[in-house]
Amino acid sequence: MNRFILISSIVLLLSQSIFANEQTEEENNQSRFESLSKLTQVIGTVEKYYVDDIKLQEIVDKALKGLMQELDAHSTYLDKKSSKEMSIQTQGEFGGLGITVGMRDGALTVISPIDDTPAYKAGVKAGDIILKIDDNSTLNMTLDEAVSLMRGKAKTPIVLTVVREGENKPIKIDIIRDIIKIQSVFSKTIENEDLLYVRVSSFDRKVTTNLKKAIKNNPKTKGIILDLRNNPGGLLTQAIGVVDLFVDEGVIVSQKGRNSAEEEKFNATIAETMTDVPVVVLVNGGSASASEIVSGALQDHKRAVVIGEETFGKGSVQAILPITQDRSENIKITIAKYYLPSGRTIQAKGITPDVISHEGEVVSEKNAEFKLKEADLKKHLEVELNKENGVKKDKEEKENKKTLTEEDISKDNQLNTAIGILKSLIIMK
Repeated sequence: MNRFILISSIVLLLSQSIFANEQTEEENNQSRFESLSKLTQVIGTVEKYYVDDIKLQEIVDKALKGLMQELDAHSTYLDKKSSKEMSIQTQGEFGGLGITVGMRDGALTVISPIDDTPAYKAGVKAGDIILKIDDNSTLNMTLDEAVSLMRGKAKTPIVLTVVREGENKPIKIDIIRDIIKIQSVFSKTIENEDLLYVRVSSFDRKVTTNLKKAIKNNPKTKGIILDLRNNPGGLLTQAIGVVDLFVDEGVIVSQKGRNSAEEEKFNATIAETMTDVPVVVLVNGGSASASEIVSGALQDHKRAVVIGEETFGKGSVQAILPITQDRSENIKITIAKYYLPSGRTIQAKGITPDVISHEGEVVSEKNAEFKLKEADLKKHLEVELNKENGVKKDKEEKENKKTLTEEDISKDNQLNTAIGILKSLIIMK
């Protein structure tokens, strides 16, 4: 009898559950239908009553742009023109300024200027808020609209009006557009030190290969400085490849979408590891995305000391998905977030360096250049005699050897800090 009651109860509970699920599904379908009907009603009303005669296609395009813009700062609708521009950009050569921009708190913000580009040479800095592009206010302007205005034919002028921290009034910056060609990796040795300095300005398709070459060409180096300052990111595969050169096992980065169960992990492999020498990584507010993955992963694995300033905080994954058969129109949509080996997220938080160091020149003793020692007096005549032929020749040789001199280092406080810490790590090892 008790068994019969138990079975009956189970059947009743299952029936109620199925009925509840069916009812919920029916309510969801009804809600979807009502929402789509509302959208159709609004589009029809705008088409019929709006003061200007707007075609249906234009109304739909505006609706799509507004939808994607409301999702987040990185999701966007790419019409035929924008899709074509995106294709040109991925080829790695285009007319523009050489800056990476993003939306921060609703303001068009410079993530970083790219090395040796028109914007970099004109003095644009990471963190600058762009108020105007020529005479066009950036208020309520989408990211893609801003990028489209800044791109243009090489040798054409443009004026950016920016607000910069520490400045009392907006700054106007005159720039001449040029063809943007990016040298993503270059390396230098450091004068009088067995140290290797490697600058990575962006994560394009050849970064891992070029970094391998730099390490291979300097087998006697005792430590490496990896400079990721003002690096706006790039390809995830290259970020993983760079970390893999220094880490022999464990998770490098993982990404999770809306379904947390569908987590994708990327692991280090001992076969790809090239060196175990001490490493320091330089970052700042212009270091974003792939740069944050590299610096954060090396930090979590205790494989490098991160030095500089807090990074930008872009830890989301975008995918470009076609919405037409011929792929002439697309949407760029955020599909996942990155997570570092420790499980922490980069998004909106960034990477906090192990050692905070601000940009600027190295602080030196006041009037040190006027203080003479006995050795200086004895060598005075010799120095004067060799000034014309010796000093100039020495300088040329250092430039040809791609060496960072003491003079270079004295102008870069963060680099000077990195060298000091790296030398300490070498002694400890």
